[in-house]
Amino acid sequence: MDRFDILNEIRRLDPERDHQRIMHLAFGYEFPWDSVRALEIALYRTYCIPSISGLLHRTGEFYHHAQKRYDDTAILIAEMCEWGYESGRGKEALERINWAHGHYTIRNDDFLYVLSTFILEPIRWIDAFGWRRLCPQERAGFYCFWREVGRRMKIGDIPPSLEAFEAWSADYERRNMDFAETNRGVGGATRDVFASWFPRVAAPIVHYSIYALLDDAMIAAFGFPKPLPLTRPLLRGSLRMRGRLLRWTPPRRAPHFFTDDPNRTHPDGYEIGLLGPPRLVDAERRARVEPAGHTTLR
Repeated sequence: MDRFDILNEIRRLDPERDHQRIMHLAFGYEFPWDSVRALEIALYRTYCIPSISGLLHRTGEFYHHAQKRYDDTAILIAEMCEWGYESGRGKEALERINWAHGHYTIRNDDFLYVLSTFILEPIRWIDAFGWRRLCPQERAGFYCFWREVGRRMKIGDIPPSLEAFEAWSADYERRNMDFAETNRGVGGATRDVFASWFPRVAAPIVHYSIYALLDDAMIAAFGFPKPLPLTRPLLRGSLRMRGRLLRWTPPRRAPHFFTDDPNRTHPDGYEIGLLGPPRLVDAERRARVEPAGHTTLR
């Protein structure tokens, strides 16, 4: 198997018709580690919007169940990227996302902005740090994939092209990205989850590594300290070097998604239909219990 066989397959695909296959190949074979990191930055970027962080702050999930919130979100996204959104596990994951969001009042523009980050951040990250740059079919495929997911989430006014969506997202950030205490609270809780994956003595290094991956506008919106001198060039240089080295490694012969890694919240596995905020899951479970005491759970 040649290093560029999967890329050549992707180039033969049509982004409109085959975007689920493109997503599977790009995220599962070509860039499994990079795609997870990029979507982490995408979620971080959404926390810079006071209306979004304010809702997340009010739910309290980031303060009481931060690791579970991270894991459940990553699982649901990974299930769709692996299986698509039309049937099976991917469709079930999308339905679970809609179920969770249905408990809150969320502005269409906020939904739309989150959707834009899921398209744009993987493109930015992979082009900067991946073992190769994305091809046109991948860029268009990412847009088509998330456009169709957005339509099934009843998100309105999705821009008609990748370029239009990028321009819309930049304008939204100019109008809405600003410092708020809720940004700092949600961003700090997420930062601390990442730091908890390492020995406690490494926490300051993890914190400043995260700051180095954020742009200046995000740093200001969170109220985080500016990265230490040389932190950004050293970290980003290391990531670029990793990409160059990967170019000379054998191609992946089997897909690898976030769901294939050991999970901190669900070490024994999970059911998609039971993922979500514990308060909502518990309420859903109680609602399934029949008056006579019998349960409809399967």
